[in-house]
Amino acid sequence: MLSRFMSGSIRNLEREYNCTVRLLDDTEYTCTIQRDAKGQYLFDLICHNLNLLEKDYFGIRYVDPDKQRHWLEFTKSIAKQMKSQPPFTMCLRVKFYPPDPAALKEEITRYLVFLQIKRDLYHGRLLCKTSDAAMLAAYILQAEIGDYDPGKHPEGYSSKFQFFPKQSEKLERRIADIHKTEMIGQTPETSERNFLQKAQMLETYGVDPHPCKDVSGNPAFLAFTPFGFVVLQGNKRVHFLKWNEVTKLKFEGKTFHIYANQKEDKKIILTYFAPTPEACKHLWKCGVENQAFYKLEKSSQVRTVSSSNLFFRGSRFRYSGRVAKEVMERSAKIKRLALCPAEVAHLSPMGLGSAVYHAHVGELCTYLSWRDWSRCGTVLTPHLCAPCPMGSPSCLAVAVRPLKRRLSLMKPTAPLTASFQPRWPTTALSFPSHGKSTVLLAALKRRRSRKREPHSRRKGGILVRKVNL
Repeated sequence: MLSRFMSGSIRNLEREYNCTVRLLDDTEYTCTIQRDAKGQYLFDLICHNLNLLEKDYFGIRYVDPDKQRHWLEFTKSIAKQMKSQPPFTMCLRVKFYPPDPAALKEEITRYLVFLQIKRDLYHGRLLCKTSDAAMLAAYILQAEIGDYDPGKHPEGYSSKFQFFPKQSEKLERRIADIHKTEMIGQTPETSERNFLQKAQMLETYGVDPHPCKDVSGNPAFLAFTPFGFVVLQGNKRVHFLKWNEVTKLKFEGKTFHIYANQKEDKKIILTYFAPTPEACKHLWKCGVENQAFYKLEKSSQVRTVSSSNLFFRGSRFRYSGRVAKEVMERSAKIKRLALCPAEVAHLSPMGLGSAVYHAHVGELCTYLSWRDWSRCGTVLTPHLCAPCPMGSPSCLAVAVRPLKRRLSLMKPTAPLTASFQPRWPTTALSFPSHGKSTVLLAALKRRRSRKREPHSRRKGGILVRKVNL
């Protein structure tokens, strides 16, 4: 008790805190926040870093010193929610699974949901038959390494990837057979979309299990999906209630109640017991948020709910975000800046180096292609740019830095050698080569000048010097 009081006192003296957020690709985003910063501020920073617009499906999760998980509330101060001493560590996760993930408008959103479901599969949250498991793993394999190549992929190559908590040699051989025969020609984007379509049909899609016990003392897992409330015992789904059937969620101490009306006005009450009161409250809040998100037509219909039958007793909570229907309507209106014809498809899904994309001058950093940001990494600096190597006066070339995972290279329709002479000193930057793919870049550091050319409105730039393919 004294240590918590002292840690709280220390936090009150600090004006800034360091935050580290683990992203879905296992990279980390580090930033500094003010003492009174709210959760929405940190979430917006992360979404801007990922160039993510369909952000209502995601949330920030943290774990308190008692190992209890929580979702960061965006309307409240971050420092007041965290019970640990800074620096704070959190993670970005899918909070509301899309009902139809393959139909998401933006590829960056589909890719992040793909990473989340891939994580669910690895941690055993996405349960499925052996045949379905092999197909899902083959889609992941195709997205990661591309088409099967006997020269690059020796016998047993699928065993180098860990898809499930436990996987046998027989399953690995089945995965390799599907990858060799049924995945030929699929691009990473197509493989990921097919993976999402397959995962969506499984009963445990979107399940984030909460451990509980039923009235008989048998262990069970409670979860909320895009389609309703689920109870799992062992590897079987024993209860499923659609969202329009659930009428009320409430808890008291460790006891959690679900009230529902089924067909022919049949009323049922399900009762379960959470490990701790804090876990039960977290379960209740997750249920309230999921019910509001998937069931309501408009966010204006959201009301403050109480955990007890008497409104003035117990906990009160109100979901503060958009609902699913509003999110889909908003996504339909998203318009990214169209890229010029210089952008073309992948050359090699395993290539290492730097990719060059083109975007119109006014919106360089906001409207980069999703593969620049999420797969290739962050831009060298937010405003590094150069005149288009293709000679288009309305375009800029942008170089991006590779991550640990694969990097998609752009195959140019014309040689990517700049035809103009730079007016600023250049500093050569080289990146690791892989096979025959080598990209050498030169960073342009612009001298300060009052006069600015139309094609160089931002500081610095990237000039592609040489591309060996």
